[in-house]
Amino acid sequence: MAGPESDGQFQFTDIEKYFNSYTLTGAMNCVLATNGGNALLVLYFKLRPKRTPAMKAI
Repeated sequence: MAGPESDGQFQFTDIEKYFNSYTLTGAMNCVLATNGGNALLVLYFKLRPKRTPAMKAI
């Protein structure tokens, strides 16, 4: 049962091991990181405190 890790053609090190476009795991990690970042941005802008007119005067 040969998988992408046993193939001598791709020897990734450091961050390339987890984020690459050559293996399904690496591509999935790229997608998850992008979607997670987008979700964090949406949550930040939805949950941040709203400014009231009294706060603007200060």
